[in-house]
Amino acid sequence: MRQAAHSAELVAPWMANLLPEGANLDVIAKLTGISQSDVLGLLARIGRDTSGALSFAERGTAKMQTRRIEGEDQLERIINELPAKPFLIGDEGVSLSLAGVQDKLSVHLEDDGSLGIPINGAPSTWILKPDSPRLWGSVYNEAFCLLLADQIGLAAPRVRLGRAGQRRYLLIERYGRRAEGPHWRRLHQEDLCQALGLFPSAKHEKNQSGTPGPKFRDLLACVRSAAGPAATVRFLRYMIFNVICCNPDAHAKNYSILLSARGANLTPLYDVMCAKVWPQVTTNLANTVAGKNRGDHLKGRHWQKEARACGLNPSATLRQVEDLCHRVQAALPEVQERIIALDPEASAMAEQCRDAIAGRCRALLNGLQDKQL
Repeated sequence: MRQAAHSAELVAPWMANLLPEGANLDVIAKLTGISQSDVLGLLARIGRDTSGALSFAERGTAKMQTRRIEGEDQLERIINELPAKPFLIGDEGVSLSLAGVQDKLSVHLEDDGSLGIPINGAPSTWILKPDSPRLWGSVYNEAFCLLLADQIGLAAPRVRLGRAGQRRYLLIERYGRRAEGPHWRRLHQEDLCQALGLFPSAKHEKNQSGTPGPKFRDLLACVRSAAGPAATVRFLRYMIFNVICCNPDAHAKNYSILLSARGANLTPLYDVMCAKVWPQVTTNLANTVAGKNRGDHLKGRHWQKEARACGLNPSATLRQVEDLCHRVQAALPEVQERIIALDPEASAMAEQCRDAIAGRCRALLNGLQDKQL
C-alpha cells in the first residue's frame, strides 16, 4: 500500500475480480440499479467482506457480528432464494461479495456448530456452497477432491458436509481468516487474474473476451516472480493434481497468492471438481499442456515440452506427474471411506469420482512412456 495514483488499466480489472460473475452479477446489478460496469459502485454496496483483506465503502470490523440462522428450515429457504438474492443482497447489515459464477454464501460457524450471516462488515470464516440442480452430487464431488488433496499432502482447506431440508451443502473453511482472541484477522490475497491485470472474462486460456488468456507458463512465471522457487514447485503440483482430478475449471482465478509482511506464498487449493462424472460438462483443460487440452491424451513429451517453456527441468516434471499419480492411486480408497463417514449419501458420487480419477491416473502413467529421450 502506498500513496500514489494508479491507472484505471491497473485498478479496474483488479477490482472487477472481487465481484461475482455471470447470472449472479446480472441479478445484483438489477436489484441495486447499479450498472455492471460501475465496479466501485457495486463494491460500495456489497464489498465490506470480500476475498482478501480490503473492505469497501466502510471499513470492515474485526469483531464477529452475525445474524444467526435459526435452524434447517431457515437455511433451506436462504439456499433456495440465492439465485434471486445473491449473497442476501438487500438484507440489513449484510455486505458480502465472492467471486465466481456459482451460487454461494459467506457464513460464520458459531461455537455451537450453528451458522450465522456476518453483518456490519464482520469477516466471514466459511463459504457455503449448495448443491447444484444441474450437477447431481456436486457438493460430494468437490468434497472428495479436496479431501484427496489433503490426503496426499497438498494444502487444502477443511471441509464439512451439511443438509438443510431437501438441500445439501458443502462448507469450506476460509484460509484467509485467522482468529486472534475475540477478533478475526483478514489475510490478503490476489488471484492470478488480479496479479496479471486481467479481467475475469480472460481467466481461461481460450475464451470469448477478445483478450488471450494466460497460458500455464504465464501463471507459473507470475508465481515464481511473486513467491519464489518453493512456491513454483507447489504450483506445478497443484496444476498436475487438477489434471489428475479431471478438473476443467483450474483457470487463473482458481489459483491465488497470499500476501503478508513476510512475503508472498501460494494459497491452498480450492474449487477442484471431477467433471468427468458429468457427461454434459466439458473435459477440456482450462490451461493447455504444450497446446493439448485433453488430460487423457497427454504424453510424456507434452509434459517435457511444457516444462521447457516454463523454465522447468523436463525429467523432474515427469517425476512429479508420476509421483502424484501413484500417491492419488494409493489414497483413493481411504478418501472414499472418509467422505462416506461424513455423509453416507455421498457413496454413489464417491465411487464415480474414484473410478474417473483412477482412470485418469492410468492414462497419464501410460502416456509418460511416450517421451523424448
